[in-house]
Amino acid sequence: MQTDAWEQWGAWAMVLGILLGVVVAVAVVATVATSLVGRRKRWPQTLSARTRWPFRVTLLLLALLGSTGALPVDESWRGGIRHSLVIAVIIAGAWLLANLFLFFVDTGTQRYRLVESDSFSARKVRTQLQIVRRLVVVVIVVIAAGTILMTFDGVRAVGASVLASAGIASIVAGLAAQSVLSNLFAGVQLAFSEAIRVGDVVVVQGEFGRINEITLSYVVLELWDQRTLVLPCTYFTTNPFENWTKLGRELLGTVYFDLDWRVPVDGLRGELARVLEGTDLWDGQTQGVQVTDAVGGVLQVRVLVSAADSGRMWDLRCLVREQLADWIRREHPEALPLRRVRIDGPVGEPPVTDGGAAAAADRAAIG
Repeated sequence: MQTDAWEQWGAWAMVLGILLGVVVAVAVVATVATSLVGRRKRWPQTLSARTRWPFRVTLLLLALLGSTGALPVDESWRGGIRHSLVIAVIIAGAWLLANLFLFFVDTGTQRYRLVESDSFSARKVRTQLQIVRRLVVVVIVVIAAGTILMTFDGVRAVGASVLASAGIASIVAGLAAQSVLSNLFAGVQLAFSEAIRVGDVVVVQGEFGRINEITLSYVVLELWDQRTLVLPCTYFTTNPFENWTKLGRELLGTVYFDLDWRVPVDGLRGELARVLEGTDLWDGQTQGVQVTDAVGGVLQVRVLVSAADSGRMWDLRCLVREQLADWIRREHPEALPLRRVRIDGPVGEPPVTDGGAAAAADRAAIG
């Protein structure tokens, strides 16, 4: 009996050794192949670094699983060991599959590094890859978890009963996961509708910021003062917002002044040209000064300028506002807005009829 037991364990060790030899041979061949190809291109090295351990662990677990048929133990023990190894193989396979997919996605993403001058197509592809990356990983994890659960007999019985009442189960699940699913579908919609992209400059709820990340459930905005605003994906599909870079990064900016009627508009245009020529914030495309309204005893003057992107536009508007306000104050103080007030006598008394007194009162009110 003792001799038979040793012979059985020896047979199992022989089977395991053969399988491990096959695993080592496959791993060596894969390593040599990636090394040879990696001499000409860089991606095989990255692929090897990303998938080396998941690949080796999966092969090792497959070898152990294949050797369980020769394992000299009771059938109950053999079944438990085989079941544990099947679960481990599923986990390792999901790990390997996820790393393979992430390698291909990250390789494509590296071509679309976000810089200030990136094109629309680069930001669109970067956004879509970011969403697809997370979505596929979630799908792989869910499928792996479902496959592991289905290896248990009790869970398979529960699954059959759930399928028998699929109508009620689907209604209950839909009501319970309504918020989660709505955000999930909103995230996918944002990725492929191009309403927003990673790197877009937006104004949301009065906050100015840049889209930093788009996930399956929320969008992260990096605000101008380095705060972070996190909003659910459904916000961008159900509420209006401003996207300053939807059609291009070049922007037109306005600066408004309320000035007296005596303002020299032509002189203001000349001063604007001088200010713009002395700064690199202006892109050299658009400039203009127009009187857009005349109400309340003042003229509303609109100054129009252009810049290459939102950051430069903000700085340019501030510069133009400061320089023109200083020029008006120094060179044309009469153009500063005045409030004219008419002063009458007490109620019941006749108005002042002395022209000189009335003129003096008007001058005092104006001055």
